[in-house]
Amino acid sequence: MITRREFLDTLAVSAAGVAVSSNAKSYAQIMGANDRVNFAVIGLNSRAYAHLSSLKANQKDARITHVCDVDTPILEKFATKTEATMGTKPATEKDFRKVLAAKDVDAITIATPDHWHAPMAIAGVEAGKHVYVEKPCSHNPAEGEMLVAARDKYKKLVQMGSQQRSSPHTIEVVQKVKEGLIGRPYYAKAWYSNTRKSIGTGKPVAVPSTLDWDLWQGPAPRKAYMDNYHPYNWHWFWHWGTGETLNNGTHEVDVCRWILGVDYPTHISARGGRYHYKDDWQFYDTLITDFNYNDKMISWEGKCCQGMKFYNRDRGSAIMGTTGTVVVDRGGYEIYDLKGTKTSEFKASKSSESADLVGADSMTDMHFLNFINGIRKGEKLNAPIEVGNVAVTMLQLSNVAWELNRGLTLDPKSGHVLNDDEAMKHWGREYEKGWAPTV
Repeated sequence: MITRREFLDTLAVSAAGVAVSSNAKSYAQIMGANDRVNFAVIGLNSRAYAHLSSLKANQKDARITHVCDVDTPILEKFATKTEATMGTKPATEKDFRKVLAAKDVDAITIATPDHWHAPMAIAGVEAGKHVYVEKPCSHNPAEGEMLVAARDKYKKLVQMGSQQRSSPHTIEVVQKVKEGLIGRPYYAKAWYSNTRKSIGTGKPVAVPSTLDWDLWQGPAPRKAYMDNYHPYNWHWFWHWGTGETLNNGTHEVDVCRWILGVDYPTHISARGGRYHYKDDWQFYDTLITDFNYNDKMISWEGKCCQGMKFYNRDRGSAIMGTTGTVVVDRGGYEIYDLKGTKTSEFKASKSSESADLVGADSMTDMHFLNFINGIRKGEKLNAPIEVGNVAVTMLQLSNVAWELNRGLTLDPKSGHVLNDDEAMKHWGREYEKGWAPTV
């Protein structure tokens, strides 16, 4: 099997003669104002259908030329849906490296398992592609740092799938808070409530004949196949997943720090456990995390298996200030005075549920349009990787704080843990030989 390094060395030689300007505006000029961006969608099980829907919504500016997945039925199902939706038949590939070698692909979208996000995105920019990568942008903080560095080195656009950054009503309320809507904001509470079921106890079984298990694992050290890993429950195993904080907490914590105007905290603590079921799930089902700043604070409360809502919402963010509170989610926002009386509200949609977004979603449509306009016109990205990576790193470190059962003190400039060698051992991970990402 060709390793990532061998592949990219070969690709670099073949691509040398067709390199284009790394500047987004220059790239747009080369493409031509009326040309569409050619996309390849990689990782096709669930969230990729939202990518398809959003690329359909922006079809005058984009088309899908390739789709890629290591599981044949998933690949064939998505390819059929793409042809019906977009009106043209995409090329199908099981190996993403063949997609990166395709000269007619301008950009890739990544909706794979988490352990693939950063290594694939880094390989993408190195191959000359722009990248839209779902949250979390990495499996561990070291990968996030590498991805930002790769973006800087290869001068390609990298947008993280924090689609609420492109939500008009969220952009509006962020501006209102800056203008004094709730006085001086200092505390933000984010939450997520769901009723996930037990994943049981896995049994070793033969790898399905339709699944390339070796390529599915990719950069992760090899493990034997179990019947409760694929296609979704990998989320709850440290080897590939990042737990509910990164699966869903990323969105709301990112909104909180956006509205508060903060980046890395000075201290992180986390407490919780796997209380609801006893099974193979390796993370918590209940977690409360505190992110402390010099004069502000963010907390995230995640409940995977207990659906009790806050403010009658499965998920959302409440930002509290010296004169009031704003509660915002994907469906709109509400304003409360200092005593908790609602004074006004705005409803954009009913999209405040904890269910995964896999279909039509206007926020994702606008997030993709922003990415496309960044490629074609040089428009500023709403969630460039250096912005998205901050919330991701914070939440990855909350996982470390939970695992070590102690608080972590951070360098607020870099996010690195201070004076704790054991915690910094969790900054990166071990890789399968030949698959470690490099910049």
